[in-house]
Amino acid sequence: MENGTSSTGDAQLDQSIRQWLQYDKNPKTKSMVQDMVKEGNMEALKKCFSSRMEFGTAGLRAAMGPGISCMNDLTIIQTTQGFCCYLEQSIGNLKERGVVIGYDARAHPPSGGSSKRFASLAAAVFISRGVPVYLFSDITPTPFVPFTVSHLGLCAGIMVTASHNPKQDNGYKVYWENGAQIVTPHDKGISKAIVENLEPWPESWNTEEALKSTLLKDPYQDINTEYFKAIQKHCHHREINKKSEVKIVHTSVHGVGHTFVQSAFKAFDLRPPYAVEEQKDPDPEFPTVKYPNPEEGEGVLTLSFALAEKEGASVVLANDPDADRLAIAEKQESGRWRVFSGNELGALLGWWLFRCWREQNSDAAAVKNLYMLSSTVSSKILRAIALKEGFHFEETLTGFKWMGNRARDLLDQDKTVLFAFEEAIGYMCSPSVLDKDGVSAAAIAGEMISFLATKKISLSQQLTTIYEEYGYHISKNSYFICHDQEVIRSLFERLRNYGGTKDSYPTECGRFAIDAVRDLTTGYDSNQPDKKAVLPTSSSSQMITFTFSNGGVATMRTSGTEPKIKYYTELCAPPGNSDVPHLKKELDDLVDAIIENFFEPDKNKLQPKPQ
Repeated sequence: MENGTSSTGDAQLDQSIRQWLQYDKNPKTKSMVQDMVKEGNMEALKKCFSSRMEFGTAGLRAAMGPGISCMNDLTIIQTTQGFCCYLEQSIGNLKERGVVIGYDARAHPPSGGSSKRFASLAAAVFISRGVPVYLFSDITPTPFVPFTVSHLGLCAGIMVTASHNPKQDNGYKVYWENGAQIVTPHDKGISKAIVENLEPWPESWNTEEALKSTLLKDPYQDINTEYFKAIQKHCHHREINKKSEVKIVHTSVHGVGHTFVQSAFKAFDLRPPYAVEEQKDPDPEFPTVKYPNPEEGEGVLTLSFALAEKEGASVVLANDPDADRLAIAEKQESGRWRVFSGNELGALLGWWLFRCWREQNSDAAAVKNLYMLSSTVSSKILRAIALKEGFHFEETLTGFKWMGNRARDLLDQDKTVLFAFEEAIGYMCSPSVLDKDGVSAAAIAGEMISFLATKKISLSQQLTTIYEEYGYHISKNSYFICHDQEVIRSLFERLRNYGGTKDSYPTECGRFAIDAVRDLTTGYDSNQPDKKAVLPTSSSSQMITFTFSNGGVATMRTSGTEPKIKYYTELCAPPGNSDVPHLKKELDDLVDAIIENFFEPDKNKLQPKPQ
């Protein structure tokens, strides 16, 4: 290719760019690439073309822009062609049942990409193969897609969203016919099919024709009605809700959540929450926040706190932009706001859902059929509640794909799955959505808050009561940023060959003795008789868990979507040990020892989490 690309001798890059210019029909991305070629901008070309976005169990997530490493019209068409072929091979009656496609409000004017545009292209691909498509006519929360798969018995679902990522990103999230996110080996099969179907099919670009097709249906009204009907099964105190004087503020952080959370409160007969005016309408620029992620805590909630002060509200609820997560903050007697961690909310919602279930089920034996789930890096509080109350608790690997699929297995065995959660403020409070759902969780939290208010109990007080009864569970999670894969690899390899001894893990960390080690990268678990881990293992990601003799548990793992090494630590005290300052100090000391001895941030040049 003229102007320098071929002179590099990088034939593969050259081939990628030529193929791109041949296939791409989006004038904006095409001219961006042509300009890069004209200017001989090798750095930009390499960034866009050296490697294709990897399709994993979370689907795709990347910046919008030109090239095979970004989200754009062409990569959406290629991905959907692969997914469509894989479904054709896997599911015999695909053309009778069809698929659902939803999208959020993200947009990237420079490249002409937007969630709505990507959803239309995906629909065109399926329709060109005679597959019925249920394409939402407007933005929806992510949980509406898995709900629709289950409710209408469809073969698959696609949600175009990048959740709480920065504004330039987008994503493509995939659900299987069981209503849960895909797990291995589907990701591998889809990935292979994408590469085999890179050339756009004749009708793949033709969104205008597709949108007129008789195969296209709009599920928006029907699903809006059915979803809110389904979550009402979890409304147990309608009379209290009707009378409640509790004032709650809600923010959707420029995402899709506003109308749906208002509807969820209405479905529960709760008074409507006050909406943060500056953030209630979808805006792909996310103008009032640095990162549209309620997990980042107070910075995202500044406007919510101001509105709460003005209206005299004591609680703030916040969804992330695709409304599958929920954060909660409560004003304390001191006047300061307390933002609850995902683990604390898991304790509160788990306690509440079990309390409501027990009120409805007087049969003592029924509890043996009851399950709660959480991911292995989340708090063990549900385990403590389960031990005392007699229901089952199970841990899965990190991510709702594992909990959703396990919940489906249990439901198929006629078990009751009451609740599942992960520390990253994700909650599944209803089996009608086998994924995290911030809309139903908001309404259920609203009812819990109203109920507690009748007894003059705050969320903070109730959390203390839970810990007094089931044992304090104090956690501390954070991360380091590291862009160097080799540093990450050697950091974990050092822990597997500790002190220079091959296949030998540390037996202590500073003054803390280690009782057990589980390594889900290699499949080793010192607690099992055969030393083999029970949970699935994956050699492509790093994850080691240490159990300490003082009741501490610490997991170190890499992130699948970000350049981070994360750590999750928790101190689980037995009921009766209520010396919270001592427990907090013990955990702080443990975390300091892990950072100093296992992370070695100075030696490894790790950047701490920005404050």
